[in-house]
Amino acid sequence: MKYDEGKPKLTLCPTEIITAVAMVREYGAKKYGDSDSWKDVERDTAFRHFVAYIKDPLGVDEESGLPHLWHLVCNTAFLYKLEDRSSNDS
Repeated sequence: MKYDEGKPKLTLCPTEIITAVAMVREYGAKKYGDSDSWKDVERDTAFRHFVAYIKDPLGVDEESGLPHLWHLVCNTAFLYKLEDRSSNDS
């Protein structure tokens, strides 16, 4: 018998968001030459992409060519992880 009650139902999340975050991560790892560079993200980074997204919801980041929304989601995930005091995982 499988016990799934009380566990998050991850299939409720859009899978496209995982691809978007992965693409931004791949770009950042290549740009900075370090897959752990995300640990230095600042709130201003997410805010810049948020403002760009508000100005143009279909806009893309000039440098990466990826949508500002994807960068915003990715940076927000970084901030969540950095401020998550319930876990010590990286």
